[in-house]
Amino acid sequence: MLGYHLRMALKSLRRTPGLTLLMTAAIGLGVSACIVTLTEYHAMSSNPIWWKNSVLYAVTLDIAATNQPNNPRHPGLPPAQLTYPDATYLARSSIPQRTAIMAVAQGALDGAPDQSVAVPVETRVTTAGFFHMFDVPFKYGGPWNATADRGPQPVIVLSRRENDRLFGGADSVGRTLLWNNHRFRIVGVLDHWDPRPRFYDMTVGNFVRPEAAFIPLKWITALHMWPSGQMQCWGKGAITYSSLRGPGCIWLEMWAELPTAASRARFLALMNAYATEQRKSGRFNYPLNARLWNVGQWLRLNDAVTHDSRLLLRLAFTFLAVCLINTVAVLLAKFMGAAPLAGIRRALGASRREIIAQHLIEASLVSLAGSCLALVLTVGELQGIRALYRHTHDVYGKLAHFDPLSLLWALALTVLSTLVAGLYPAWRAGQVAPAAYLRTQ
Repeated sequence: MLGYHLRMALKSLRRTPGLTLLMTAAIGLGVSACIVTLTEYHAMSSNPIWWKNSVLYAVTLDIAATNQPNNPRHPGLPPAQLTYPDATYLARSSIPQRTAIMAVAQGALDGAPDQSVAVPVETRVTTAGFFHMFDVPFKYGGPWNATADRGPQPVIVLSRRENDRLFGGADSVGRTLLWNNHRFRIVGVLDHWDPRPRFYDMTVGNFVRPEAAFIPLKWITALHMWPSGQMQCWGKGAITYSSLRGPGCIWLEMWAELPTAASRARFLALMNAYATEQRKSGRFNYPLNARLWNVGQWLRLNDAVTHDSRLLLRLAFTFLAVCLINTVAVLLAKFMGAAPLAGIRRALGASRREIIAQHLIEASLVSLAGSCLALVLTVGELQGIRALYRHTHDVYGKLAHFDPLSLLWALALTVLSTLVAGLYPAWRAGQVAPAAYLRTQ
């Protein structure tokens, strides 16, 4: 019976090629618009380390000594960064399984084979816990240890792309490079690692690539360097390099690995006790507002998904709804126009269920053809977006790629479009009373 229904549906579609193409194009355009928008939205809103969402926590305190809001975007919340004394005090706690303190600095690498001039590199100054906490993969070697943090020892970790550029992708562990004219020994080379959004530090951009080099945190103060990321200072007098180690500048991000609810409660209690002590000494003018944010909360707090992205998603689904409504109207007119044929079939013994099934199969063929067209259009649209933003730093160009999830969305939207576009017209066609048409045939 299924083969018979398929033959009848194909014959019906061939009788009206114009309407068939119109319905296929409408569904194809609507589904492709949704897939492209969903692909971008998912890439922007996804949690790149979801398996540790309830383990990793960003650490924040309301620490400013001014009457201005610490966090202009969210006035009731603490800033995203800490001062050096606050971060180092909390990092010494034994409650977290690991901690990581970090900032961004600008450096220049020199001394690689066949390298004639120093190359500028964005560098993350951090602590050893960074690599283990965030499951950073290594191609060669590994991270430095806590002893290197205390030194600080002249050790450096390179990203894979930087190692490819300087050493042609060879194992460079044990070699030395000049970072800002100071000799550093390479202890590790990362494998491919590009979390999007860049959850661990969203102060310099949500979708920028990870840094090209990593060195121990204390080098930024040992070499009297200014961090190149966000920094907020207050107090009287000029800001000097020594200010970085004082309580008057926030410039460090801190993360803690807290695998249990008990450890989170204990660490939060420690943060509140520390804030209370600082209030007694004249700091922390605000009421206690210590916060721990898991990765998902941190992404939402830092607006990983913009209002424009949400608006585009709504518009895409609105466009799909308009396309499906028009397809429903065309199918309904087509099926009701063929009502005399359905009436004759009913009179010859076809059941109402068989009539509905045949028309639903016809609608399914239209939806399937539209979804195939949508896949072709989606691939072309995503490639077009990547080509359009190839020479820019725009986030849409970086995130525009077709992945298996896009295929799942296409299949889901195919089922949706089939049900929405075909179910009602097929049901109406099945309600045809055969007697009304037999008198006119």
